[in-house]
Amino acid sequence: MNGSKPWWESAVIYQIYPRSFQDSNDDGIGDLNGITQRLPYLVDLGVDAIWISPIFRSPMKDFGYDISDYTDIDPIFGTMPDFERLIAEAHARGLKLILDFVPNHSSDQHAWFAESRASRDNPKRDWYIWRDPAPDGGPPNNWLSEFGGSAWEFDPATGQYYYHAFLNSQPDLNWRNPKVVEAMREVLRFWMRKGVDGFRVDVIWHLIKDEQYRDNPINPDHHESRPPNEALIPLYTTDLPEVHDVIATLRRTIDEFPDRLLIGEIYLPVERLVAYYGRDLGGVHLPFNFALLNVRWDARCIQSLVAEYEGALPQGGWPNWVLGNHDRPRITGRVGRRQAAVAAMLLLTLRGTPTIYYGDELGMPQVDIPSDRVRDPFERNVPGIGVGRDGCRTPMQWDASENAGFSKAEPWLPLADNWRSNNVANLRQDALSILNRYCRLLRLRKETPALSVGSYRPYAVDEDLLAYYREFNDSRLLIVLNLTDRQQLLKLEEGAHARILVSTRAERDGERVPGTVTLVGDEGLVIDLASR
Repeated sequence: MNGSKPWWESAVIYQIYPRSFQDSNDDGIGDLNGITQRLPYLVDLGVDAIWISPIFRSPMKDFGYDISDYTDIDPIFGTMPDFERLIAEAHARGLKLILDFVPNHSSDQHAWFAESRASRDNPKRDWYIWRDPAPDGGPPNNWLSEFGGSAWEFDPATGQYYYHAFLNSQPDLNWRNPKVVEAMREVLRFWMRKGVDGFRVDVIWHLIKDEQYRDNPINPDHHESRPPNEALIPLYTTDLPEVHDVIATLRRTIDEFPDRLLIGEIYLPVERLVAYYGRDLGGVHLPFNFALLNVRWDARCIQSLVAEYEGALPQGGWPNWVLGNHDRPRITGRVGRRQAAVAAMLLLTLRGTPTIYYGDELGMPQVDIPSDRVRDPFERNVPGIGVGRDGCRTPMQWDASENAGFSKAEPWLPLADNWRSNNVANLRQDALSILNRYCRLLRLRKETPALSVGSYRPYAVDEDLLAYYREFNDSRLLIVLNLTDRQQLLKLEEGAHARILVSTRAERDGERVPGTVTLVGDEGLVIDLASR
């Protein structure tokens, strides 16, 4: 805790996709010992917590999001002693560790599902969602899988269908069954006893499904260029009111241990997202706010989005922001390399807890994956419409040695074309690099309460220039972001002594500015305002 504040309110979270961060045993796949090896880099970068995508035992049909044992480490990533060493080393360096928790579905190779499908009268039959066929012998209703096709898979041995929101090898657990709830609470306790500082809960808004199994309504706005599952509105398969009771139970479990964090993955509009803070803030601490992943990149849209989100937060609810993750195209691919540093300044200066996706601090690009190297089951099932996630999961670019210092073996996914120049070792030597701008901004957050915990207030906006205050006690900062490649001017308030603390152009750090500040194209500034 920081005084009376939880640690995560002033923290910066760094997401690691473990298959792609660092390979320590030269099999082409990243692992736990690789993460341990790179902890000094994360400390130097200036983040406070690492969130690791799934490392549990899995057949890897969906690369760890299909779990066959919730309390064991998959051998691809190492052993339980490797994990215990990682968490001890992280804590020794002042880093928190957050695990990915995937409770909506297991692998079909989990022992629970093996029992569940063994017979209709097996004690674990009701641990998953089974239904009789429709009168014509087909699926029980029209529900669709997120990864294409029906969400129902027929099991000939028992004559029923089971529900899977994702792959047919990922059967959904029945969260209306108290025994499932208690088993999953024990999973959380197992990892917290090992010292885990929190969990990011995968697809948390999916956990409860309609008890009457009604058909989802047709989506009149669906276009064939969009994923097939979007042909239906998921009215009866996601965001049901009862999900909040389940989440409150998970939160009570988390609260059995001091200072633990619960994050929820929720792709919903802001007005529905904020309900996941729960009644009296008894839900998740941070419902992941993904709004920046889709916003149009202009100042008016972004300011409107921030205002909507800030206005929707419940009393005492702490905000958070995300620019990239393992499921969405990299920020450099969305806004361009020149704007990536401006986007970083936005992420690290808005009010709330930011999450950085590994490699974004290098400006790593979205990589075009050749068809013969595609690994993502989503792209394989629904090819050709741009849903593939491999391009944002490519190996971390450490240096100009073989395979970018990631592995001596051929990496599981191809490297970006620019890895020989765009890597940690090279960017560290360049004062103007995006990596050094991230480091400077992260240091400033730690040094400046106005940035880490201060209030937010808009200052000025047009289509091109976004400006807002961050304030704490007598400290006032003005953040100005030029979202274009053209020079822009902004008039400062009268009577202010202004000094640039951080610019996306390093040579301006420390510069005094008069009543009007000039920004070159693709520039962002953090300005200290001291009144006369």
